[in-house]
Amino acid sequence: MASRPAEPPTYSLVIPIYNEEAVLPVLLHRLDRLLERLDGPAEVIIVDDGSRDAGSIVAAARAMSDPRYRYLALSRNFGHQIAITAGLDAAEGDAVVIMDADLQDPPEVVLELAAKWRDGFDVVYARRVTRQGESRFKRWTAAVFYRLLGKLTSVEIPANVGDFRLVDRKVLDAFRAMPERDRFVRGMFAWLGFSQTEIAFHREGRNAGRTKYNAAKMIRLALDGIVAFSDVPLRLALWAGMLVSFCALAYGSYVIWLAFHDTRLVSGWASTVVVISLLSGVNLLMTGITGLYVGRIHSEVKSRPLYVVGRTVNLDLATVPDRIPEAPRRPARRLAS
Repeated sequence: MASRPAEPPTYSLVIPIYNEEAVLPVLLHRLDRLLERLDGPAEVIIVDDGSRDAGSIVAAARAMSDPRYRYLALSRNFGHQIAITAGLDAAEGDAVVIMDADLQDPPEVVLELAAKWRDGFDVVYARRVTRQGESRFKRWTAAVFYRLLGKLTSVEIPANVGDFRLVDRKVLDAFRAMPERDRFVRGMFAWLGFSQTEIAFHREGRNAGRTKYNAAKMIRLALDGIVAFSDVPLRLALWAGMLVSFCALAYGSYVIWLAFHDTRLVSGWASTVVVISLLSGVNLLMTGITGLYVGRIHSEVKSRPLYVVGRTVNLDLATVPDRIPEAPRRPARRLAS
């Protein structure tokens, strides 16, 4: 197994993977060239988010043979945002870069991110100028999402920006202090503030393999972003409850008027309609109010760890924060004599 270099890294590259065996050889080759061009020592942390292909073997083998690489395998598939968090927890560099493994985030752009960091910026994010290999529908829905998110939240989350970014160590320490379970990493870094700037790049199509972000996962990520940084949906429930209550009161007044002036009404109908309409509106109003509290509490009260580490290569868990839980190991059985 490769021994870890004595010099602490200046840069940490966090790269989550999930069934990326087709693209890993090209990625590792380009990363090798990048590490030679960086102006300081660097480490590459490959976070295996429960891969079921040979990608885990390739990544672990590289960590065994090259001291600059670390391999951290989660016990199952926890999701892209959690895998990023696991890598950030293990990072030791002064500047930490988050990037995807599919090469749509070109490794060479890291040099531009590092240059801006050297200029004094705490967060440098990469904005997509073009998005090759994506359908017109996906680009349109992405634009709608960012526009909607900007309207609903008080936090300014840059449009056409994914998780590809560089963050300073002090920003990372502040990020680690945020314990929420439903994570929207790019929004969390936007919420933290600090001095931020951008660099523009052309997002390439996938070099190999298929995207793991299907429509369902994209919708879930969008919902996590909206719910995590906005109370507007719950407030809309409140306003809807108030509107229904007002309409029920107005309609109830009309029904009561009919009860006194229209002898053709069925006996008991007026009182039934008034009671049901009024209680329905009040019920929706109370549900919205309760949702304001329950929605914020539900994901936190379970207090489960964000993830569990199943295996590491060239990474000592004793040197990383206590929030990284390792899967329990069953003691070896003694053979009967």
